[in-house]
Amino acid sequence: MQERIQTFFHEAIDTLIQVSENLSDEIEKASLLAVNSLLNDGKILSCGNGESAICADYFTTKLLNHYIQKRPSLPAISLNNHAITTAIMTDYDSAEIYSKQIRALGSNKDVLLAITSHTNSDNIIEAIHAAHDREMNVIALTGTDSSAIRSSLLATDIEICVPTHKMVRVQEAHLLITNALCNLIDYQLFGSD
Repeated sequence: MQERIQTFFHEAIDTLIQVSENLSDEIEKASLLAVNSLLNDGKILSCGNGESAICADYFTTKLLNHYIQKRPSLPAISLNNHAITTAIMTDYDSAEIYSKQIRALGSNKDVLLAITSHTNSDNIIEAIHAAHDREMNVIALTGTDSSAIRSSLLATDIEICVPTHKMVRVQEAHLLITNALCNLIDYQLFGSD
């Protein structure tokens, strides 16, 4: 059991080291995109499925409330509202649960943070298309199995692709990446720790 525990943590640490060494540039660019939006009266919309929805909610909470130090709330909306998504699913199609909201709430000043830890979910792809229709930039947190998401992105979008096929490692890295984004956003806007 002790060896299994150590292997579990070492795998997670190895993945996070790969992220820090190979994706720092993308994370920095994503933070700059978010800050530019916020400085120009834009907001950050976020979405994801399952555990990725939780990560999107976490990110939104940190922007609306605070990350480490108390500071003014930042405009962010999680599109993962259960009542809204199930109503859209009932009346339309599950692929539209985020795109319908983006078309109603998004503007060309906004950024979409789309998070997916494994497959090429239709609703995430449709969300990206809707964001582009609204002339929004997209930050996509993905795993290595997200080729259809990748092909939906424009040159002005940013993909932060965690280099592993293990979904749990991708999810762990996505949470740390959202923390890094919050840290960088706060630092650029407020000079915080």
